[in-house]
Amino acid sequence: MASINRSLLIALISIHLTTTAIATEIHDLLPEYGLPKGILPNAVDSYNISPTDGAFTVQLKRPCYVKFEDQTVYYSKNIKGKLSYGSVSDVSGIQAKELFLWLSVTGMDMDSGSDMLEFHVGALSKKLPADMFQDVPDCKSKAYAEDDESYSQSI
Repeated sequence: MASINRSLLIALISIHLTTTAIATEIHDLLPEYGLPKGILPNAVDSYNISPTDGAFTVQLKRPCYVKFEDQTVYYSKNIKGKLSYGSVSDVSGIQAKELFLWLSVTGMDMDSGSDMLEFHVGALSKKLPADMFQDVPDCKSKAYAEDDESYSQSI
């Protein structure tokens, strides 16, 4: 009898966590993990976060581009990774343009002491001010081809 009650309790908690995740927008959830809400564009269609290990998937309505001041970022339709407080690791589905190359973003770490967000691209990293990502950016379906023709051709 005790195992039935325990199973029921676990099932109810799981249902509650799933319902809470659906009711909360991912942009509102990111600050609870110590991250700015604008690291993802406004075209989020759905998402799922594992309560046990922080593994997540984000489905966008469409692939898109975002320009953060002088940094251009491409988001594929499916983004995956692992979320923990102040950090996103094992990222797939996000690329940043450096000079003429598109490089896959593999992780992000919030440096709260300097209020900088560090992006990892393989063994390399780049720090950008966290306030660049305070607002949820608009998802553009086309690259900024007027400024850089190679941008739209490389994806």
